[in-house]
Amino acid sequence: MASGTTDKGKYLFLKYAFDGESVPATYRLILCEDDTSPTKATDTLSSLTELADGSGYSSGGKALTSSEATVTEVDGTVGAKVVWDDQTWTATGTFPVSGSGARWAVITDGTAGSSNVLAYFDLSSNRTLTTDQTLTLQGLEVDLNEPA
Repeated sequence: MASGTTDKGKYLFLKYAFDGESVPATYRLILCEDDTSPTKATDTLSSLTELADGSGYSSGGKALTSSEATVTEVDGTVGAKVVWDDQTWTATGTFPVSGSGARWAVITDGTAGSSNVLAYFDLSSNRTLTTDQTLTLQGLEVDLNEPA
């Protein structure tokens, strides 16, 4: 799964570590439609379209806690990364209710439109489900590598 860390995400990770910025108690994994593609320049959730509430998706996505994350140092390649445990949604009807599909997953520091987008994941195509089908995201990796 292709992914990226936004410039805002890298900035905030450095602010948390070196400038005393308050670290969120939880991060959020939010599913978005395909109308706008997140990029490294994406700053806030309001620039994307979150899936509508219903059929197994709750507005604001899933909470990601530090207990679900593994931070590692990878000498010579990535440098440092965090990988969150797999996250799963189970459809209780047509998922998403808009029918347009989930195309992107983003990690944010909250659920409001003004929340910062820290990282994004391309789901490769619009994902739609029917009752009892699941969508599982694996390998939710955020790395802080240097640009090439």
